[in-house]
Amino acid sequence: MLNEICDMLDGYTGRDKIIRTLCYTTKLASGLYAQKDPEWAKKLAIFSCKMSQTRATLRLFDDLPMLAYSLSYGTGSKEPDRWMGLIGFVTNLIDHAYYPVDKICWLLEHNLLNVQNPTKWDTINSVLWVASIYLNLMKTIRSFAVMEQHKSCIDKAENKASQAFQMLLVKQRMEALSILRLTLDLIHAGSTLPKGMLWGGCFQTWHVGLIGSISSLMGLYQYVTKKRIVRESA
Repeated sequence: MLNEICDMLDGYTGRDKIIRTLCYTTKLASGLYAQKDPEWAKKLAIFSCKMSQTRATLRLFDDLPMLAYSLSYGTGSKEPDRWMGLIGFVTNLIDHAYYPVDKICWLLEHNLLNVQNPTKWDTINSVLWVASIYLNLMKTIRSFAVMEQHKSCIDKAENKASQAFQMLLVKQRMEALSILRLTLDLIHAGSTLPKGMLWGGCFQTWHVGLIGSISSLMGLYQYVTKKRIVRESA
């Protein structure tokens, strides 16, 4: 267990998932304690805010890794389905638009940049975030459907007992979890939009904390499970 935690903290992806979990669990606790213990709730809110700021700062360096991934992904020709490839390609374009906007929002938040309408950039940031999550959700649903088609092609008992088929079942269960997690992320992202756009501004602090906490814990579980699968198959 200790080795797995250290392994997560040693890499950017694992560390981000832990920071994200801390951010939303403390946000949830802050919302729940808002009436019972305002002073404690304020401290939790500050901690949650600092964790969120940490993630935002680390995202400043995501451009080059994202560019390298997009170049290797290309138009998605390696995907098992052309629709998945198309959705993945469009998602990458949106993500490349998101990162510069996210940097502008970071500069505005820290008073390093002055513009006439800073709220506009926050709105653009949220719209791009919602679009990216929505497309990722659609791609994951399509991936789940493609796996289901592959399963239906296997009708022999010996094939169903094979290691390849069992691995397909594991991957499909992981995709099902991803669908649920991305749905929660979409609900959360939509709540950051201005009032009047989707369900923007309709959630209380503990609502956002609960949604983010469940999503983060699911992400942690998937990360650890995928690591174990890789080790066992090696």
